Amino acid sequence: IHGVWPDKEGTLLQNCKPLPTYIHFADKMLNDLDKNWIQLKYPERFARKEQPLWLYQYLKHGSCCQKVYDQNTYFSLALRLKDRFDLLRTLQLHRIVPGSSYTFKEIFDAVKTVSQTDPDVKCTKGAQELTEIGI
Repeated sequence: IHGVWPDKEGTLLQNCKPLPTYIHFADKMLNDLDKNWIQLKYPERFARKEQPLWLYQYLKHGSCCQKVYDQNTYFSLALRLKDRFDLLRTLQLHRIVPGSSYTFKEIFDAVKTVSQTDPDVKCTKGAQELTEIGI
């Protein structure tokens, strides 16, 4: 998971006021997030304690849907969407695996089978590697 971004008619919303208060996770939610929304930039002990990535994402994007989703609901939604769309499994079912080459259309069509809408597939220009899939 990279993030859950609310939008309004195609306009990404971010850093909405008032900024919500972030409450550090513990117990099951902490473990679920740590497993599914990995904070790769940080050492594990620091990441679990300080939760910098989740804090950042919630303040930047969760702030824009706080009237509808509180912090727990926002992160629960992210985890449910990950499970619902399971992009890694979807790509594997379409025989798209890391380390091989595929066309943009092959990846696009595979993801569309679960998203039912056109996904936003992004690749790097130089190395032509898949970097992000937005649904």
